[in-house]
Amino acid sequence: MRKAGNMKAWLYLLPAILFLGVFMVYPLIDVLIYSFEEGYNSASQTSYGTGWFNYAYVLHDKYFLQAIKNTFIIVIITVPLSTGIALLISLGLNSIKKLRDLFQTIYFLPYVTNTLAVGLVFMIMFKKTPYTDGLVNMVIKLFGSGPIDFIDGPYWAKMFVMCFYTIWVVMPFKILILTSALASVDDVYYKAAKIDGTSSFRTFTRITLPMISPMIFYLVITGFIGAFKAYSDEVAIFGTNLNAAGMNTIVGYVYDMLYGNAGGYPSYASAAALILFAIVFTITVINLLISGKNSIN
Repeated sequence: MRKAGNMKAWLYLLPAILFLGVFMVYPLIDVLIYSFEEGYNSASQTSYGTGWFNYAYVLHDKYFLQAIKNTFIIVIITVPLSTGIALLISLGLNSIKKLRDLFQTIYFLPYVTNTLAVGLVFMIMFKKTPYTDGLVNMVIKLFGSGPIDFIDGPYWAKMFVMCFYTIWVVMPFKILILTSALASVDDVYYKAAKIDGTSSFRTFTRITLPMISPMIFYLVITGFIGAFKAYSDEVAIFGTNLNAAGMNTIVGYVYDMLYGNAGGYPSYASAAALILFAIVFTITVINLLISGKNSIN
């Protein structure tokens, strides 16, 4: 009976296993093979050898190094800031019992809006043209400062727009998750803290934060993964030629190697993709270890 039950369970799992094998495991193995094939020709399906040349080329390519720099800056700035701001907003929403659902829906609207449409709005707000300096520059002028070209200007200005846009896009989902997590905390703990005369700050650090810490670590981990895979956001603001704008990301570099103007190099793209996989995997493991230690403590 037990063997029959196990067989039945495996049969139920078979469609998912086949799906994962065909669309995830096989492509990953294929990319691994491509990354070691030197001089691979996609037309003739031939190569002249195997080795580490593709990795060496990618790691010395100035465009890839710039993409790594851009990606890490976006990750380091946007993940902590978006999580922290979302937590503050969620705490405010949690204190408004009657209109919480309404405000939660309003904050969630940007998340279901098309990414390219939001990017176009941001570009119009920040872009400096011969006819107008943009909405943001109009506000800056009120404080006596000159117009800044955020889209085609200095690197720091373009990175500011990119980080601001990324935070705007990812924050609604984080607010939704954190608001739900705060609502799930039992009021008994807060009532006991109030009877003991515990301050609001101590209540937050000793009760609220430990209770919702699993959700915070979940958002941090998924935030790191999502930020490292950023590409469409950059295209929405700076166009498809991200190398010329100096705002390419690792995923954008992989796409360019496959389909861009300098495309047709699947071996280089595969090597870059596996480097990205190694970075994301390492950071995810570190985050899981830190969250595991905190949960034990």
